[in-house]
Amino acid sequence: MSIVWALLLCLLYNGYHSSGADVIKRPQTVNIGSIFTFNSVIGKVAKVAVQAAIEDVNSSPLILHGTKLKLTMHDSNSSGFLAITDALQFMEGDTVAIIGPQSSVLAHVISHVANEFKIPLLSFSATDPTLSSLQYPFFIRTTQNDLFQMAAIADVISFYDWRKVIAIYIDDDHGRNGIAALADELATRRCEISYRVPLETVSTQGDIKEVLVKVALMESRIYVVHTYTGQGLDVFAVAQSLGMTDSGSVWFATNWLSTLLDTSGPLSLEASSSVQGVVTMRMYTPDSEHKRDFISKWSNLTKKDIKSPLGLSTYGLYAYDTVWLLAHALDEFFDQGGKISFSNDSRLNELGGGSLRLDAMTVFSGGDSLLESILQVNMTGITGPIKFTEDKDIINPAYEVINVIGTGIRKIGYWSNYSGLSVVPPEALYTKPPNRSSSSQQLHSVIWPGQTTRKPRGWVFPQNGKQLRIAVTNRASFHEFVAEESGTNMFKGYCIDVFNAAMNLLPYAVPHQLVAYGDGHKNPNGTELIRLITTNVYDAAVGDIAITTTRTRMVDFTQPYIESGLVVVAPVKKSNTSTWAFLRPFTRQMWLITGISFLVVGAVVWILEHRINDDFRGPPRQQCVTILWFSFSTMFFSHRENTVSTLGRFILVIWLFVVLIINSSYTASLTSILTVEKLSSPIKGIQTLVMSDDPIGYQQGSFSRNYLINQLGINESRLKPLTTPDQYVEALKRGAENGGVAAIVDERAYAELFLASHCEFSIVGQEFTRTGWGFAFPRDSPVAVDLSTAILKLSESGDLQRIHDKWLMSSACTSQTTKFEVDKLELKSFSGLFAICGLACVAALIIYFILIMRKFIRHQPQEPDSAGGSSRSARLQTFLSFVDEKEVDLKSKSKRRYMDVVSNVDVDEDASMKGSNRSRKFMSTNKSSNTESAGESI
Repeated sequence: MSIVWALLLCLLYNGYHSSGADVIKRPQTVNIGSIFTFNSVIGKVAKVAVQAAIEDVNSSPLILHGTKLKLTMHDSNSSGFLAITDALQFMEGDTVAIIGPQSSVLAHVISHVANEFKIPLLSFSATDPTLSSLQYPFFIRTTQNDLFQMAAIADVISFYDWRKVIAIYIDDDHGRNGIAALADELATRRCEISYRVPLETVSTQGDIKEVLVKVALMESRIYVVHTYTGQGLDVFAVAQSLGMTDSGSVWFATNWLSTLLDTSGPLSLEASSSVQGVVTMRMYTPDSEHKRDFISKWSNLTKKDIKSPLGLSTYGLYAYDTVWLLAHALDEFFDQGGKISFSNDSRLNELGGGSLRLDAMTVFSGGDSLLESILQVNMTGITGPIKFTEDKDIINPAYEVINVIGTGIRKIGYWSNYSGLSVVPPEALYTKPPNRSSSSQQLHSVIWPGQTTRKPRGWVFPQNGKQLRIAVTNRASFHEFVAEESGTNMFKGYCIDVFNAAMNLLPYAVPHQLVAYGDGHKNPNGTELIRLITTNVYDAAVGDIAITTTRTRMVDFTQPYIESGLVVVAPVKKSNTSTWAFLRPFTRQMWLITGISFLVVGAVVWILEHRINDDFRGPPRQQCVTILWFSFSTMFFSHRENTVSTLGRFILVIWLFVVLIINSSYTASLTSILTVEKLSSPIKGIQTLVMSDDPIGYQQGSFSRNYLINQLGINESRLKPLTTPDQYVEALKRGAENGGVAAIVDERAYAELFLASHCEFSIVGQEFTRTGWGFAFPRDSPVAVDLSTAILKLSESGDLQRIHDKWLMSSACTSQTTKFEVDKLELKSFSGLFAICGLACVAALIIYFILIMRKFIRHQPQEPDSAGGSSRSARLQTFLSFVDEKEVDLKSKSKRRYMDVVSNVDVDEDASMKGSNRSRKFMSTNKSSNTESAGESI
């Protein structure tokens, strides 16, 4: 009996641990379908690959455990209607999944059917990015998303510093959505699609020529072709006939071209010549032994059904892996207890059968579970690791960047979503931290159209297209910066030359027309010009336009090409050398503190040296002279008195260092005063003007007026507008008392140009704002960013300085070595030195008096308290006498006092010894007489 129970337990155990196949019996066959175009470039390869995969899966004992896949293949023949009917037919045959469709257009349509009947749709070639949306939950892309291909193309375009491209594409879901993804990727890299060329799905070469003729007139020479194989070759053939594939052009093709080259082998001589120098993409699949085995047997697989040689494209590899992906998902589906069952759709039953037999179509009950199993698959196929991200994309998207050369191709690098462009396979970079820096992006050299390795410029001056209306400030003065040439619509000047030089450095053409803003009699208002850009009256503004906070809120400015803050220009006069010129290096406070310091240091050294140094002793008059002589002789380091005490030497070293600094500064300043001609002005800077009530001039149309009123609070009535340099001269010469101005506040660029020919005026004080001039463009304009880069290149190359020297260098005042009066050396410049010296003196005196007090207490005996006032006075006189007493005399006196005390002690001891002997003798005599008296009484 026990044996029977044991057998039953063994049977149960084996049943529950047989991969679930015995708990819920697995079906012998599972129906799957496929929809693609058999005679297409992709379909030919996919048909062979799918059939080979079905055969390998069914013969493998490691998967499905006895269940066979039964494949039904339908040819859609590139027809959307046929694809829909094929899909509906599968719904009648208990199909659990469909491999396909081939195109993104059909995938959009059939996905709705798949959603309704819960049949997973696994496509190995529908790459439209929008198919990943939540609208199509049962669509599963088993190949790379075109979103990553467009990112790769955008990275290559950005790598070569091109900014504008022309997109040529098929006007269907595949083409439109792919180019939309390209536009998004380009925008993140500050590039753009300047023109889009949609083509009909069935286009003749005549139709293509009609649109390419327009494209040939445009400025951009960077083209991206996103079509199917047939139309793509027609595009290149027409472009070659129009001369658009010659030197200077750049052509990119999406992976349709690499697929064609891989599948059909060498192209015809005519087709091959039209794609020379084209850069195309190919989905990257890492090398592996499994992949090499499949490639080695590919020729044998194609001989069965196809007589002509058929190459293996990456779509064939993904088609093969799609079958294995589905097999792994079904295996997991059965392991989890799933079963194949279908149910009728009540909504279809209500419609009735009719000739369409809608009631025969069934819904896959396990569709949701199988879909989840598919998305959870984690396997390695011949295309590499296969696993889905949260967005239902295959992990590690990567592409090969290929250059078409001759009848073959040349690999120039790789692109991966992990680290961008590289010359090493992507899997070599997955173990390293991601690096997207510009220095890490690399590609091998490219042979461009025209058989050149030199990078094409990527643009030409267009023969048509919209021209930008660029306003130019038409000034009434300072024509060196910008001026309109009389009788023409042309402009010249420093600002114009900088603008033209920067425009020539752009990697694309910017058709533009310069338009004068202003009548030339009054200087135009810069802020008002900026407002006109915001209202689209002008597309940009060029000229002497200062970059201010208010203006940057309205437009974007380029990098400043000249620095120009606000300064004060005022009349100056020459400072002639006077009899007392030697006093000018220092201020009064500096002279006063320096003199006091000499006396203080001399007195401190005298106090520290008086008791121990004979050089600092003598009669009071002699000691006063010694203090004065010692103090001022240290100025020339000629003092003859030696310092003996440690504290005195310490003070002297510090003071000599201070004297050295003062002497050096005085000598340098006096030399400058006596050898360089100086200019002086009662106005020292903007603060002088703010504190006074004098009238102030400003350039009419400049932002300086608003700054003086709003920022500095100067009354508007004090401000006088001036236009020309002649008005500047007249107003400054008349002065504030005679109806002129005390000074002019203007931008440094104008001030320096004005002063180059008017040497009787000068900039006084410091520049009190920091601004610059730039070119203005609408907000978020890519041209502004690229022009900023161009201006930096001009600066680095020295061209910007050469343009400056051409227009703004004047020799009227350059021969004069005039210089505005330098500020005198003030006390605050040396306050640190005086503070250090003062603290050292105080510290030395404190230490000295502590030591003196100790010596005084030790050498002077304590006297009994007497009348308070007289005692303290006597004590103070004693202390002062002690301090004035020479140290050597004090020591001799102390020694004599000590000897006297010792001798007195010896005399007292002798006297006390004699007294003691007499006392003892007297006491013994008394004792003997008392004894005798006692004996007599007895």
